[in-house]
Amino acid sequence: MGFFWPSTHLKKVRLINNQIAIIGAGAWGTALAIHAARLGLPVRLWARREELAASINEKRVNDSFLPGATIPSGVTAFSDPQAVLDAASLIIWVIPSHVFREVVKRFQPFIPYGSLNLSAAKGVEDDTFATMTKILTEETRGLNLSIGVISGPSFAREVAEGLPTAVTVAFSDHKTAKNVQTLLSAPVFRIYTSTDITGVELGGAMKNVYAIAAGVCDGLSLGLNARAAFLTRALAEMSRLAVALGANPLTISGLSGLGDLLLTATGDLSRNRRVGLRLGAGESLDSILANQREVAEGVRNSRAIYGLAQSLGLSLPTVRETYRVLHEGKNPRQGLVDLLTRRLKSELPPDLALVELVS
Repeated sequence: MGFFWPSTHLKKVRLINNQIAIIGAGAWGTALAIHAARLGLPVRLWARREELAASINEKRVNDSFLPGATIPSGVTAFSDPQAVLDAASLIIWVIPSHVFREVVKRFQPFIPYGSLNLSAAKGVEDDTFATMTKILTEETRGLNLSIGVISGPSFAREVAEGLPTAVTVAFSDHKTAKNVQTLLSAPVFRIYTSTDITGVELGGAMKNVYAIAAGVCDGLSLGLNARAAFLTRALAEMSRLAVALGANPLTISGLSGLGDLLLTATGDLSRNRRVGLRLGAGESLDSILANQREVAEGVRNSRAIYGLAQSLGLSLPTVRETYRVLHEGKNPRQGLVDLLTRRLKSELPPDLALVELVS
């Protein structure tokens, strides 16, 4: 077990029946199910494969995606959409971004009217550049749902082990964010609230792309100075895109931006970082992906983020070079050279007033 438990001193809020449905039994979905069940909440977990659902219920483990983690008896797995959503007050969507719309469409007829819906997926849709909360909004019109996002530096294995973690929950309505915060918080799972859905969501999507690029830097043995410089400039690019889409730049300096970037770009448990490390060491992308069970979201999302930046007329040099390495076969070392030999520039626009930085 982890650092400390339980959290009975926390005052909990009731959301009708507190029945939670988690859509997606990958590592992160399973870890969230374990966490919620430890709080005494009834959890229904959807697994795409019937045999995985049966294995979770019978063996109380998810050997496919989170081996070694014991799943409490309060979690019941299903492969049927209608059964998993029955009477759910809170639905947490934890599925890869490239199939997000397809899965929401499949589940839409069974989503309870007026329920809370929380995206825990990280990414941007390929063709439309839609975020996951936007997809939820588009595909569930008429259901009067409250839609938000949860994101932050949170490796699934450490959450499952009960190690201290902090994340952000964002809804447009602060009271709703507060209710979800109260429901799911624990001493080892500290939740902060926000009303900046766009900022929280974009931070979680973009950091995967930069984690691959950071892994390439380390795979090329460029040193710690280079990594620090890279992450600082990555944060600037993240802020640039977020602000262009109406987000608060301070959100990108928080848990869902800087926090998640640091974890994913430097942590050994990061799938995206491992992809970059192997690219930097000279492996081909096809070879790397052929041996991965779980999705490295940054590979696919580099295409979407690059396309989104182009559509907005924004310059995101690191995203551009990462996209070219991943999807156009560019040599990683040449991508680095092209980044380092760009025109020299000021770190901040010389005429930028202090008031603009803090507004």
